[in-house]
Amino acid sequence: MKGIVEERAVELGEYILETRTTVRGAAKKFGISKSTVHKDVSERLKRVNPGLYREVKDILEINKAQRHIRGGLATRMKYKRQAEMAAKLSTAVKK
Repeated sequence: MKGIVEERAVELGEYILETRTTVRGAAKKFGISKSTVHKDVSERLKRVNPGLYREVKDILEINKAQRHIRGGLATRMKYKRQAEMAAKLSTAVKK
């Protein structure tokens, strides 16, 4: 079991490095929780492959710095979709 966890940590690190994805994106891709991804790349990867860990850490810090922007954009898109749906319903009711 130990070896499998370390292999997964390396796979996750390589995936994050190649795609520059977020912890959430990696979790979705691998079908595991965000907590597991975070633990794998922040603790296990550090022991198994320190060089890869440093590279992945840089990407995750960039993602962390940008998360408030992505969150704001997601909220903006949510309300924009809601407004569009309300406009469509209002047009449909008038006809």
